[in-house]
Amino acid sequence: MKSGFIALIGRPNAGKSTLMNNLLQQKIAIISPKAQTTRNQIRGILTTDDAQMIFIDTPGIHKPHHALGQQMNKEAISAIGSVDLIYYLIDATQEFGKGDQFVLDILAKSKLPVFLLLNKIDLLSRDKVMDLLLSYNKLFNFNEVFPISAKDGFNIDELIETTKNYLHDGIMYYPKDQVCDYPEQFIICELIREKILYLTDEEIPHSIAVVIERMGRKKGKLLINAMILVERESQKGIIIGKQGKMIKQIGIDARKDIEGLLGESIYLELFIRVEKNWRNRTSKLQQLGYIPIDIED
Repeated sequence: MKSGFIALIGRPNAGKSTLMNNLLQQKIAIISPKAQTTRNQIRGILTTDDAQMIFIDTPGIHKPHHALGQQMNKEAISAIGSVDLIYYLIDATQEFGKGDQFVLDILAKSKLPVFLLLNKIDLLSRDKVMDLLLSYNKLFNFNEVFPISAKDGFNIDELIETTKNYLHDGIMYYPKDQVCDYPEQFIICELIREKILYLTDEEIPHSIAVVIERMGRKKGKLLINAMILVERESQKGIIIGKQGKMIKQIGIDARKDIEGLLGESIYLELFIRVEKNWRNRTSKLQQLGYIPIDIED
């Protein structure tokens, strides 16, 4: 059996999480129209008859404005040092810029095989796609180039088969039926955060975090108490909404996905707490799992 680790690298909103979900044919990474949705490395596992591929979805590489943003960049760049292959995703609808060149410079130092995945080609003409492929090939010596649509699944099967050619004979790192190496509580928090990203305005998305405070049984159903952290009182009011309508809708939408994940009915109770400037507080970022806790010898 062949096996290996593949990092999904790119700028924010390039479609990395959408691609991850399509590769696995199962939702394990949250998606939204907002940039910088992914905050942690998320590992998705695809096992076929002849290979096991571990895909690492990473935060979009961007110019950080707070400690959380710096850690997100660190998460993305550190993934490059522990994989066998890199998927470099480009949003084909966006113009090439300094941020894209910054990513290419990082990839050039890695000495690893790099696939260019030109995403969202369903939104472009064939001629435009060909022009982009030619221009990117002049910028970097890619091992493979794939025009894809992560949303529609175009060219994904071909991508998987070609990827196998770049893997080595090795062991099966995970059981064949495992698709993710994160605990259920992490995925539940991410699903709740996804609904907030979809339903709220620009002031909210990057100022929130979600943490599970309690899981237990109530009248035969699983009870989940989740705390939504915000940075300002005004944000708390937005998430609650007029007469509590916003937080009620967040709960309804999140509960459906969580029940699909767990395969059972649940009670979901959401609470909100103001934690001022939490994105710049190292202790809070460690508590939320965004920064590893150093262990002294």
